[in-house]
Amino acid sequence: MAFYNKIGSLMRQSISQNCVSNGQVTGPSMYNAVRCMSSKLFIGGLSYQTDDYSLKEAFSGFGDATEARVITDRETGRSRGFGFVNSSSDDSANEAMKAMDGQELNGRNIRVSLANERAPRTGGEGGYNRGGGGGGYNHEQY
Repeated sequence: MAFYNKIGSLMRQSISQNCVSNGQVTGPSMYNAVRCMSSKLFIGGLSYQTDDYSLKEAFSGFGDATEARVITDRETGRSRGFGFVNSSSDDSANEAMKAMDGQELNGRNIRVSLANERAPRTGGEGGYNRGGGGGGYNHEQY
């Protein structure tokens, strides 16, 4: 999976450079075409009772959901209300996204979209509570 993430990053860099050098607006549509090839979904609006297992079960009807993870608070261990689902194929991820977006799961209507790779963090030289690190995924709305 890391290999595909790296390829995606290189393609996005290339597309954004082409958009700037040509002065055309063709870059964003090409970027969206690349985004559609993702098999990692962002799931927002999760109930606090939803756990990894129930999230995976909800998405397993759309192909092989290889992994589901509800993001939790580091200190309390309580759900933060969102998570991610990895699918075995792009087609099953797109099918799940179309079918599950806006549907009810454990009493809450969920939002489903393709996960976007999070930009690396920049910041200080280290130390307590300072920037650094990076990687992972986030969603445009958050």
